[in-house]
Amino acid sequence: MPAEKKAVTAENSTAAEAAEKKPTRRRTSRRTAEHSEAGEAEKKPARRRSSRTAASSRKESRRTSSGHTAASRTSSTRTSVRKKTVRHSEAPGSAVEPAFQVPENGDAGFDSEFAASFAREDHPETDMQPEMAAPEGIDGAAGNHDAAEDHETAEDHETTGHGETAGHGETAGDREMTGNDDGAVREHTPRERHYSPEERPEVTGILDIADGGFGFLRFDNFLTSDKDVYVSPTQIRRFNLKKGDEIKGISRKPRVGERFGALLYVETVNGDDPGTAIRRPQFEDLTPIFPKERITLENGSFNLSSRLIDLIAPIGKGQRGMIVAPPKAGKTTLLKNIAAGIEENYPDVHLIVLLVDERPEEVTDMKRTLRTGEVIYSTFDELPQHHVKVAEMVLARAKRLAEHRKDVVILLDSLTRLTRAYNLVVPASGRTLSGGIDPGAFYGPKRLFGAARNIEEGGSVTILATALVDTGSRMDDVIFEEFKGTGNMELHLDRKLSEKRIFPAIDIYKSGTRREELLLSQSELEAVWLIRRAMANRPTQEVTEDIIDNLAHTRSNRDFVEIIKKIFND
Repeated sequence: MPAEKKAVTAENSTAAEAAEKKPTRRRTSRRTAEHSEAGEAEKKPARRRSSRTAASSRKESRRTSSGHTAASRTSSTRTSVRKKTVRHSEAPGSAVEPAFQVPENGDAGFDSEFAASFAREDHPETDMQPEMAAPEGIDGAAGNHDAAEDHETAEDHETTGHGETAGHGETAGDREMTGNDDGAVREHTPRERHYSPEERPEVTGILDIADGGFGFLRFDNFLTSDKDVYVSPTQIRRFNLKKGDEIKGISRKPRVGERFGALLYVETVNGDDPGTAIRRPQFEDLTPIFPKERITLENGSFNLSSRLIDLIAPIGKGQRGMIVAPPKAGKTTLLKNIAAGIEENYPDVHLIVLLVDERPEEVTDMKRTLRTGEVIYSTFDELPQHHVKVAEMVLARAKRLAEHRKDVVILLDSLTRLTRAYNLVVPASGRTLSGGIDPGAFYGPKRLFGAARNIEEGGSVTILATALVDTGSRMDDVIFEEFKGTGNMELHLDRKLSEKRIFPAIDIYKSGTRREELLLSQSELEAVWLIRRAMANRPTQEVTEDIIDNLAHTRSNRDFVEIIKKIFND
């Protein structure tokens, strides 16, 4: 018993000692926590005071720098105004001359924008608005350029059909010429720069606009090449530029890492001032009317084909004509004679010869035949996408010229092959006509052929297209039947005449022009009617051969008309 009591007493004493030690540890931990919290509380005000002091010092430095920036901007603006006054007072032979006159009612708010950009150029270290700075490595273009927007375009780049990319923008230092809403261009040169013609070459090209809103000036055959020049979206919007516009301006050469140069100044658009392009109407809003002004092809007594066309199927400005020709009937020679007559008699008319799916040697022959006209081609060894691209560029070019009230003549060879190319390019509609052609393949060629019209407000688009028949292909016959009633002038060539080597092999009975009384004189109209009535029962070959013999014995169509009237009146 005493041993057990001693054991119990020892256990109780041990438990009591443990109980006394626990509160001590808890009190010690609590005191340590309180001391740490007090230390942190003392440190926080010190940190807040230091942060407030740093913030106040930064504010004071900002005020000081902003004051310096404002002063520098004001002084730089005054300096630019003085430079501008002195520069415009110099003689015409001075180093810096404005490409355009400053309008009297210019945009007053634009000078402040330029002054700000000029201040940023001279004092980049004091610029407190980095969001307005131009991207690095991107150089300029003309006309109220939004650098941030052009930088996004440059980041996106152009994706061509060959997987190639290009992109350019602008920096504030290159903003040397800007445009206002009226289309006039204002020259601002923050610092006088002297560039050689090699560094700032003058370019003239046809604008092709991509899906991203930017464009390129095309030079060779209206298609992509290494000589293309980039045109920014801001320039396109500023001057209301469209696909097919002929742009003349100053460009810069590509920099390291760039593939294409960039357009800096826009001098003319389709031969006119940029302001004319801004105010021009839409082609679709113009009023089409029947051709009233005649295009006379007669340019010599030996060119019998042109003289015969002037009488049997006259051509007017805005004509939509179709030359229906079997193989080896002389359609290419006929087109060359028509082109030669237009170049000789109407030098102001813009002539374009479009050759689609043709032989390369015929392209060379046509180029050597023409003197001032353009030859746009896509030979048979090219892809169908190439044919379509070329045709659409020619269509856009003709529309832009018509919007500027100019006369355009397009000689297309051939409409049948162009429709075949569209048949391979357009998405399948699920329906197929006789001959294996998709109905959707007609929309593109009809849009091109239907653009021919005489415009009441001024200008015209004349299209003479060849259509192939008797080729042994059912598709070609379907294409001809589809376009048969769309034109207002038809010229049929006869294979039997060509086999007899009678040229021009024109079928007199099938050829003609709608509303020909608007184009022919009264004496010519009476002579043509006499010929058609007198020879109505004779074979086509005999009629054509007799008319060609009579034309060969006269010097001009006027002499031929007088002889015909004497013969039938007697």
